[in-house]
Amino acid sequence: MNNTFSTEGNLSGLSQKDFQKEISGKRTNLFILKNKKGMEVAVTNYGCAILSIMVPDKNGKYDNVILSHDSIDKVINSPEPFLSTTIGRYGNRIAKGKFTLFGEEHQLSINNGPNSLHGGPTGFHARIWDATQTDESTIQFEYTSLDGEEGFPGNLKIEMTYRLEEDVNALNIEYRATTDKATVVNLTNHGFFNLSGIGNPTPSIESHIVTINSDFYIPIDEVSIPTGEILKVENTPMDFRTPHTVGERINDKFQQLIYGAGYDHCYVLNKIERGSLELAATCKDPQSGRLMEVYTTEAGLQIYTGNWLNGFEGSHGATFPARSAICFEAQCFPDTPNKPHFPSATLLPGDEYQQITIYKFDVED
Repeated sequence: MNNTFSTEGNLSGLSQKDFQKEISGKRTNLFILKNKKGMEVAVTNYGCAILSIMVPDKNGKYDNVILSHDSIDKVINSPEPFLSTTIGRYGNRIAKGKFTLFGEEHQLSINNGPNSLHGGPTGFHARIWDATQTDESTIQFEYTSLDGEEGFPGNLKIEMTYRLEEDVNALNIEYRATTDKATVVNLTNHGFFNLSGIGNPTPSIESHIVTINSDFYIPIDEVSIPTGEILKVENTPMDFRTPHTVGERINDKFQQLIYGAGYDHCYVLNKIERGSLELAATCKDPQSGRLMEVYTTEAGLQIYTGNWLNGFEGSHGATFPARSAICFEAQCFPDTPNKPHFPSATLLPGDEYQQITIYKFDVED
């Protein structure tokens, strides 16, 4: 593990000693990424968790705009285990933790009602990745998920890069993965964003204004598994083709919002062609003036409005009540292994999984 770049005096106030721990013969650590414009991102190699994203508001004031913890022990024992971490081997839900691939049935761990969620309780969010910081703005992570880990077939080798752009305030996440046996792969980052900045309490994101480049969404049942339908957002509270505040319709007596206790749905992104890197969503906080744009090569974008956050304590005494964050998780569709008409999440030997997702920050008066 290479960490020769200084972590002292970082904008987020995090201390390297609070993130150094040996677990099963592997070391965790704190890494600080910076760009020329002054943006700063703190990460750890435990779950590749993003610990802070420091960007300015319209008055030049820097705040941390992602929910996080301030020590490795708190990351490991978080009441929200997926808090701003990398998710895999399969992000989102797989019904009853079962799927069949080329005639072979696979049983995964069950950790969300009757279903498997985000790769299981010891998925990629709970693994120590090998980390190499190659320059002040770039860190590379590697992890090999062994055949049978959490029930998934095949030895999966993952390479992932977090990189800050130099001329704009943007975090670029690039994923690559290969396997020696047919498997399913759906990687994502589960960043819990609040463009107002975290605090005690962290304010609601219901005033955030969101636009999503999507004409269709994937409805769910009472345990958040896709029904298999792909429905139009038109004339529903799911429609963010034009800007709406999150809170404008979140409490509508609309069955999908009742099932999710708010927004917790995958949007089918409008694409010129499959795999093209395009603008997926924008999010703006009117008070701070901060604007975030999400670009991705993925076909889907899961929008989650922190409905199940319960007020637990995070970094530097910040607290995270319900709906104090919004997630933009670029991914394949949920339960794809059991929905043959969804775009495939199968990875074969000799092929390479690839994804690019970018979170770009700016300010508007």
